[in-house]
Amino acid sequence: MSTSQKLNLTIEGMDCADCAAKLEKGVGRLDGVKSCTINFAAAKMSVSYDTTTMEEDTIIGRVRDLGYDIVSNDQPASEQPRGVLGLLRYMRRRRQDTMTLLAGALTGLAFALDILGFPSIAVHGLYGAAIIAGGYYIAQKGVRGLWFNRTLDMNILMTIAAVGAVIIGAWEEAALVIFLFSLGETLEGYTMDRARNSIRSLMELAPAEATLLSGGAGERGSRGAEERRKRVPVDELLVGDVILVRPGERIPMDGRVMSGQSLVDQAPITGESMPVSKASGDEVFAGTINQSGALEITVTQRAADNTLSRIIHMVEEAQGQKAPTQRWVDGFAKYYTPAVVGLAALIATVPPLLFDQPFWEPASGPHGWLYRALALLVIACPCALVISTPVSIVSAISRAARNGVLVKGGAYLEMAGALKVIAFDKTGTLTRGQPAVSEILCADGCCLDEQGRNDSDAKCDDCDDVLALAAAVESRSEHPLAQAITREAASRGLDEIYGAADDVTALPGRGVRGRVNGKHVIVGSHRHFDENHLHSDFLCRQIDNAEAEGQTTMLVHDGEVVRGYIAVADQMRPSSREAIAQLRDLGIERTIMLTGDNENTAHAIAAEVGVDDAQANLLPADKVEAVKGLAKRHEYVAMVGDGVNDAPALAAATIGIAMGGAGTDQALETADIALMADDLSKLPFAIELSRRTRNIIRQNVALSLLIKGVFMALAIPGLATLWMAVFADMGASLLVTVNGMRLLRERNESNQAV
Repeated sequence: MSTSQKLNLTIEGMDCADCAAKLEKGVGRLDGVKSCTINFAAAKMSVSYDTTTMEEDTIIGRVRDLGYDIVSNDQPASEQPRGVLGLLRYMRRRRQDTMTLLAGALTGLAFALDILGFPSIAVHGLYGAAIIAGGYYIAQKGVRGLWFNRTLDMNILMTIAAVGAVIIGAWEEAALVIFLFSLGETLEGYTMDRARNSIRSLMELAPAEATLLSGGAGERGSRGAEERRKRVPVDELLVGDVILVRPGERIPMDGRVMSGQSLVDQAPITGESMPVSKASGDEVFAGTINQSGALEITVTQRAADNTLSRIIHMVEEAQGQKAPTQRWVDGFAKYYTPAVVGLAALIATVPPLLFDQPFWEPASGPHGWLYRALALLVIACPCALVISTPVSIVSAISRAARNGVLVKGGAYLEMAGALKVIAFDKTGTLTRGQPAVSEILCADGCCLDEQGRNDSDAKCDDCDDVLALAAAVESRSEHPLAQAITREAASRGLDEIYGAADDVTALPGRGVRGRVNGKHVIVGSHRHFDENHLHSDFLCRQIDNAEAEGQTTMLVHDGEVVRGYIAVADQMRPSSREAIAQLRDLGIERTIMLTGDNENTAHAIAAEVGVDDAQANLLPADKVEAVKGLAKRHEYVAMVGDGVNDAPALAAATIGIAMGGAGTDQALETADIALMADDLSKLPFAIELSRRTRNIIRQNVALSLLIKGVFMALAIPGLATLWMAVFADMGASLLVTVNGMRLLRERNESNQAV
């Protein structure tokens, strides 16, 4: 019986997407290997193999045979290199890069001796040594790739070009070709390592140790008193443990505040610009920064399962998913390299054989056709083309994660830039999803202004008494509307005026009744009061106006007369209206709100937030049909919801975007893009980043093809030299890499993550 096992390895020396493809194919061809997938962005390989016919050492041996090495899982991440000194430190880490430095030194020395008139045998000897030093690993990778994979790659192209240059006596050009190509590979690895480190740096957000106060009885059991306030590794913490986080410290684990109050900077996880107040019962996330007060926190997730760990894992997976442009480039490169080798062979042989043109280098005049073919091989190297897309995707996804936007893959990143229509859920997305008191009006309307509107700044003792009476009756209720009233009363200091009512009785579908200071106070609906309690036409008109604006009203009777009414409404998120306006400025053609609320509420909220249209009274299945209808008319449609009850609609959209992904399993699992904070302002940022990424990818592909086309056109008539060709190839690779890494830079954003 076969037994399947999975092996995950971190690869060293995988500097370009072509390397990843070669490694994936070489390991995948082993007998017993069921599947092999490479995540080039994260430099990781995952192999599923049959343990009855394959051993782990065989897989590792094949990786090394192909010219790569394995990084130990317990090896600490290297410091991110910067500048020339950082590049030199990076090059000293690998023997291949050290040999590149040696090749450069030998080439420079040989060039200097040639100028000084030293014998050609000494000069050529130094050039030969430089070719061997710089070309050994290049030739090794090329030959092994050809042997194991039966494919031609860019290493073979460079090896053929260097050997051919030596054959025709162009020693200095052969050495320069090898050195510059090897240096270009090193620079690609260096810049790619910096891009990878941008997401690896997230791992450093959570501290390695935590101050343990006590163990939770659920998993750990009892602890001795001597173990209180002990510094322990976070990996040892269990669910239910209580930890202490002092002001200025990073929070090491996901948890819930047990005691204490503080401001917490959540920017590393959610991208929020302002610290968030945390008190008993509130959730906190690993990697965020406690600012002002000590917090005792009950651990709710193991270190491997916390929000930060899940973000890192999902970002690495997302970076490994190929974008549509990258799949096209990979398919193009698969046929491009063999075609170029065939074309070079024809250029080297057809003119000499059929048109009596010089095959070798003539004493004077244009280059021979072998030299032209070699120059063509060098410039045709597809390195710049295959690196053009992944470096942009890696940079953009890393940048998004640092700003509180989790993108599940390159395909979604590209598609987000093509969006023209965005549908929004109302509750929890455009609004807070938590009702709040929006208006209080006493029976005589003394606080109305000249236009008949409630003056929120006017001090009215009668209105305060209406709220205090209602709070006394509603204080023990868990209903959302009751909680909105008690919160408002507490914020105004009115919650203790009457104390909690006695003999509280629910009036199903109508309201609630309780005894306050010996009087039966009733808080109920307009319909109930129309049927049972006399009140003025003035109040009726005001209530009708409030309900037409989507507010829910409750009248208050003090046992003798109607005292007034309280209106409650779901509050708009502060960022909603501005986010919708920014989306319109970005060229989003239509925004639409999909909600299960009634028509009045839906259209009132739609008008307030600024969306183009609203559909009301929708069940979850109706939202799915609405999204499908939009997709038929507009092709690319996004649905923005809370990631829980909107899951079917999120799945039906081209891109599902979930609000509040931090700490929410459903949002992280169901959505293609998760906005980690409950902040719609991140949506325009994500759309703009996607469009910049698409533009940069197009620039990179066009630039690499243009440079190669120009130099190919120069190589065939003999106008391009080998060193010019390799400079062009290396220059194109560096240009597209640096251009892609521009996406890592923050641009005038007020809410940056650290």
